[in-house]
Amino acid sequence: MGKAADHQAISRWRLILGMAAEEELNRCSSSGHVELTSDELIMDRALAAIYDQTVDTGEGSTASSGSRARSAGQGKSAPRLAQWLGDVRTFFPEDVVSVIQNDAMERKGWKQLLFEPEILATVKPDIQLVGTLLSLKGKIPEKTKDTARMLVQAVVDELVKRMEQDIQRAVTGALNRRQHTPISSLSGIDWKRTIQRNLKNYDAGLQRIIPERFYFFDRAKRNKEWTVIVDIDQSGSMAESVIWASVIGSIFASIPALDTHVVVFDTEVVDLTEQCANDPVDMLFGIQLGGGTNIDKSVAYCEQFIQEPKKTLFIIISDLYEGGNQSRLIRRMREMKESGVKTLCLLALSDEGKPFYDEQLAKALSKDGTPCFACTPALLPQLVEGALKGQDLSELAKRLASKGI
Repeated sequence: MGKAADHQAISRWRLILGMAAEEELNRCSSSGHVELTSDELIMDRALAAIYDQTVDTGEGSTASSGSRARSAGQGKSAPRLAQWLGDVRTFFPEDVVSVIQNDAMERKGWKQLLFEPEILATVKPDIQLVGTLLSLKGKIPEKTKDTARMLVQAVVDELVKRMEQDIQRAVTGALNRRQHTPISSLSGIDWKRTIQRNLKNYDAGLQRIIPERFYFFDRAKRNKEWTVIVDIDQSGSMAESVIWASVIGSIFASIPALDTHVVVFDTEVVDLTEQCANDPVDMLFGIQLGGGTNIDKSVAYCEQFIQEPKKTLFIIISDLYEGGNQSRLIRRMREMKESGVKTLCLLALSDEGKPFYDEQLAKALSKDGTPCFACTPALLPQLVEGALKGQDLSELAKRLASKGI
């Protein structure tokens, strides 16, 4: 190994393991000691602030020295934290910034510092941070609310950008297939094709076309062709799924062909349909993460929106840890499915790993025809399109699950 490669390898391990490993790493280095560049020293100080046991982030604090294990300190100086956030964003890639930033809040108890506008303005906005803000929103002081809203708005805008076109394309592709059907309906006549196909039947004497056959579009008679109900578990463990579901619900609400309803629940049920249609950020601030769970109560509430079962898609987003009447929930879902409603349970709607969930209840619902699986947001448009096209959701879910989480 060359000197440059040796230095790079040793310095990387030094940054990963911290000061506690420096003595051992010195013995491994060809020069006999670990030398960090000025940029690496800043990176090490940023990491030490979170992972080294004796490091404080208060004014005048320094990086660790001596043999110290990486753990956590308790410093809470706002100016020092602002500098730390700047260093982290400057010297680490975005995905690493998110990890370090979230570790700072969890390990160091720095969540309260998010209430200072000047600090919050320097934080990298991401979906985990939005979840933290939502869980603390009742404590956010007035002076910070505008900054918090701007941060949530930035994340929502990014998620909408990721999903909007795919969902709209999936829905319009499923509903506007303009397939021809022999069912007679004056409002559904495809006049252009009917005239073209019957030009050979033009009667010169009458000066008109005598149609031999009419052609029709398969269009719904109502502007709202489908009802989509999104029922969201707002327990604390569902934070990321709640954020994704809120954004996706707002996209559904923006599609004229869909009559969209968005409901959130813990032990109580809250209808956020109006907020969802107007502003997904308002909707998110209307969500209260945490609390118990009564899925059966929420499903009972959602049943009122089902006017035409065979044109209804019901999506419940929950880890299925039911605190209400489980047997009644199973019965409700079975009856909903048997009436013709397309039912689906997403155990998680996120980019994260496989979630914890009640496997027994998931199996019971799946047995009755409601597929239960975790889904990445990228796969949801295919699932929705399949539902609107009348595909077997259980089979489609199996195929998508093999590609998803």
